[in-house]
Amino acid sequence: MTETDVISRAAELLKGHRESIDRLDAILVFTLAERFKHTQAVGVLKAQHDLPPSDPAREEKQIARLQDLATHADLDPEFAKKFLNFVIQEVIQHHMQHQA
Repeated sequence: MTETDVISRAAELLKGHRESIDRLDAILVFTLAERFKHTQAVGVLKAQHDLPPSDPAREEKQIARLQDLATHADLDPEFAKKFLNFVIQEVIQHHMQHQA
């Protein structure tokens, strides 16, 4: 193989990976949108029934569950924890807005 062939093959492989990444990013966005639809509904229910916007016991269980899933999926469990903590904080902010 010539150097040009090697570079062309690498560019082709890179293009394929990037197309997959783009599809996965779209899946993540639509999945997060669906998740937030449900958490918004939970926030409304909590506000209607004077429940606190945060449920630390559930959050702790969810984090442990996601870390376990991450380990099985060969994803860094600390990354999964950071990501879920970010999502949880966003959800709590939304729940607090419903109660205001």
